[in-house]
Amino acid sequence: MNFVEAIFLGIIQGLTEFLPISSTGHLTLAGKLMDLISSAHPERWTAFIAVIQLGTLLAVVVYFWKDLVLIVKDFLNDNLLNRKKFSGQSLNSKLGWYIIIGSLPVAIIGLGFKDAIEGAFTKNLYVIASSLIALGVILGIAEKFGNFKKDLSKVNWLSALLIGVAQSFALIPGSSRSGTTITMALFLGFERETAARFSFLLSIPAVLGSGLLEFYQSLSYIDYSNGLNLALATLFSAVSGYFAIGFLLKYLKTNSTYVFVFYRILIGVVILLLLYLGTVTP
Repeated sequence: MNFVEAIFLGIIQGLTEFLPISSTGHLTLAGKLMDLISSAHPERWTAFIAVIQLGTLLAVVVYFWKDLVLIVKDFLNDNLLNRKKFSGQSLNSKLGWYIIIGSLPVAIIGLGFKDAIEGAFTKNLYVIASSLIALGVILGIAEKFGNFKKDLSKVNWLSALLIGVAQSFALIPGSSRSGTTITMALFLGFERETAARFSFLLSIPAVLGSGLLEFYQSLSYIDYSNGLNLALATLFSAVSGYFAIGFLLKYLKTNSTYVFVFYRILIGVVILLLLYLGTVTP
């Protein structure tokens, strides 16, 4: 891998982690087309992805830093320092609880199906293409029938849990963490921007937990001789991720998600066509 490829992959990771189009799908496709995924040592590619994902974690934490500080501050105050009944807690404190509740499904399912998630299933382009298309269609249905009336103050424990369950489906390669959570939030009647905002806040514990675990488990497979390229990819994933978050929140204020629906279906069909032609291997 040279530095141009590293920067390119970093940008792909940052953009596709937060746009509802699947970072795993795009990175796997790019890696195979660029002949960077070794069939003899696939763990090296997994290690590379684990490291550059830390860049996107940094992006979402920096973007929502003020929100996170207020959530943590109010949560500690209302539950430890100046204890209040849940009904009397501030919106930020309640959001803290909802993020915890919404994070439980992906933690339980992620640990329960860890071996399957990390196996060859993860890099199978047939699975990725099918997920891109299927979840694209479901997002389109949510866009068609959603009423977009609820803001962040309307999140409750049930909606947080359901969006958390949807986040668990992001463990299927090609589905997209932001894609599954935004889709469920739209089905529940939330505004598009609110759906994306809560999706990003909910992603922080999941990305932090899984990202750090994957990073730790990948330490022995990291190619430290390629450290500069690894650093470049991580840096560009952080920068592109930061701008992707801002773009999506602004875009969804006045636009629908149909562009992502069409894109997901298109890229899924393209992958299937490439597989049929033998341009890439599954």
